[in-house]
Amino acid sequence: MKIDMHCHTKEGSLDGKVPIEEYIEKLKSEGFGGMLVTDHNSYHGYRHWKKYIKGKRHTDFLVLKGIEYDTLDAGHILVIMPKGLRLRILEVRGLPVQNLIKIVHQYGGILGPAHPYGAKFLSTMFSKKLARTPNLIHDFDFIEAFNSCEKKESNKNARALTNAYRKPGFGGS
Repeated sequence: MKIDMHCHTKEGSLDGKVPIEEYIEKLKSEGFGGMLVTDHNSYHGYRHWKKYIKGKRHTDFLVLKGIEYDTLDAGHILVIMPKGLRLRILEVRGLPVQNLIKIVHQYGGILGPAHPYGAKFLSTMFSKKLARTPNLIHDFDFIEAFNSCEKKESNKNARALTNAYRKPGFGGS
């Protein structure tokens, strides 16, 4: 099953332009069987799906709950927590990345850098924190290896990073 692993919805992110139901329809038309909703510091898009769509429409499409967390010192990090777990702290941006890693792993979640070679202030690989703590990359569970909004060179570097550190690579729109 193909799953888009980085989706911002109109209901949940300022940079989300497409309502979640329209997003689902678009992904289904392109052969996707699911999506990971990763709104910025918010579960609003996922909550909208759960309240208004789940069980009523698109029952053949998997919608997973995630978040794109804006850290204080290492750019944007994609976070996926176990089903049913609700941590409000993930909806308040600005934790240092090492604290985020500890919290997510303590509660059984996984995380990895979003668009690691994208815009400098949004990306882990350009952060001063990673320069000071190069072993930090080992604490991530995956790396976003492809992001449709990034340049070819950024995605190429991200794929090389997944290979260098033997991490699973995610892709997202």
